[in-house]
Amino acid sequence: MTHPTAAAAVPPEGVVEHRVVVPAHLPAVALLGPGDEVLRAIEEGFTGVRIHARGDVITVQGPPSAVSVVSRLLDELLEVAASGTVLDSDVVRRSVAMLASATGSGADRPAEVLTHNILSSRGRTIRPKTVGQKAYVDAIDRNTITFGIGPAGTGKTYLAMAKAVQALQAKQVNRIVLTRPAVEAGERLGFLPGTLSEKIDPYLRPLYDALHDMVDPDSIPRLIDSGTIEVAPLAYMRGRTLNDAFIILDEAQNTSADQMKMFLTRLGFGSRMVVTGDVTQVDLPGATVSGLRVVEGILGEVDDVAFCPLGSADVVRHRLVSDIIDAYAHWDVKGQS
Repeated sequence: MTHPTAAAAVPPEGVVEHRVVVPAHLPAVALLGPGDEVLRAIEEGFTGVRIHARGDVITVQGPPSAVSVVSRLLDELLEVAASGTVLDSDVVRRSVAMLASATGSGADRPAEVLTHNILSSRGRTIRPKTVGQKAYVDAIDRNTITFGIGPAGTGKTYLAMAKAVQALQAKQVNRIVLTRPAVEAGERLGFLPGTLSEKIDPYLRPLYDALHDMVDPDSIPRLIDSGTIEVAPLAYMRGRTLNDAFIILDEAQNTSADQMKMFLTRLGFGSRMVVTGDVTQVDLPGATVSGLRVVEGILGEVDDVAFCPLGSADVVRHRLVSDIIDAYAHWDVKGQS
């Protein structure tokens, strides 16, 4: 990668100019984006900065502080593009946010986060997209039990599923166990017809959906029939010891404290657990205390157990989802004051 160097021309007073040269092995369009989408996104994020692309040279002009950040950003984006990641305005927005909140550690560099490959499946690669997601993935690697706690859209379950499939493919575990409590989300669905499997399937459908993104759909029935992948409601975990397994408990905010204890004590030798949930979306009856709300106070000091908070900055759905989460959080605070 070529680092920015001062241009020969003298810019107007109060304006500095830096140039970045796109390496020969990387097509300029990989950095510019379709229709220069990436460069336009950078200019929109930095008022007063002008960016010109000519051949393999990108020139940045503007106030010194802004040019310094944009030059760092372009260096990071070059590294991300070189890894095969397609750059777009969303990648730019996330990279700018990472640089703005950087603590100085390499872990919060955009290139460090956005090139961390977890799993490649069906022509796409699953990676963390935010610093919080990268910290969550790293915690799963380092700890036997990891709690991913945060709002919808932060990738809690999806990234845990990717780590589970990765562990299975690497033969670190012999099977994957996916479970969630069968609790209705604020609605009363009434009697569900069909077999027991058909009755519980609606509760487990989100886990199947994520699984289909990561494993050849044609092989899933075979893997389930052989017991290599098990998708079951939480009630089915009682009385079992799960050895050599990657176990995911989803929607854990809808467990009682007793159910949470029951689940965690299923842990066997050679196994790893990930517990995910959103404490702001509890669907339990009013008098029932959520096991996810109290578990950090119980296990917070226990070694080999990690708690990873995720927030609106880690949302990877539509931009409005992050705004909606922040708005509801603000509304909750006003209601309590």
